[in-house]
Amino acid sequence: MSLSTEQMMLVEQRLNNEKKSIGMVYLLWLFLGGLGIHRFYLGKTRSAVGMLVLTILGGFTLMVSIGAFLLIGLGIWLLVDAFLIPDMIKADSQAKRAMIANEVNIMANSKFT
Repeated sequence: MSLSTEQMMLVEQRLNNEKKSIGMVYLLWLFLGGLGIHRFYLGKTRSAVGMLVLTILGGFTLMVSIGAFLLIGLGIWLLVDAFLIPDMIKADSQAKRAMIANEVNIMANSKFT
């Protein structure tokens, strides 16, 4: 069942309240990116943990030169993330829009039954 105009407005209003801020993501990326905090904020937990592990292992193994390679890899990953952030936010917003629309549709259907 398609949503009415009023229901679509409700979906967009809720989405605006719940969507991630691109400014906040870039601030987290800039100041705490090496720890993967921007990915935690976006709900990308596995890759955020990967970044955190790379940072910790790179820091501890820096004395034996292995850490330098890990930290260089992390730096490249962070640079790539700078360009991927808008797409990650867009994907998050689309997923939230679908979830909210589904909730609104379920609520509308339950009122009539």
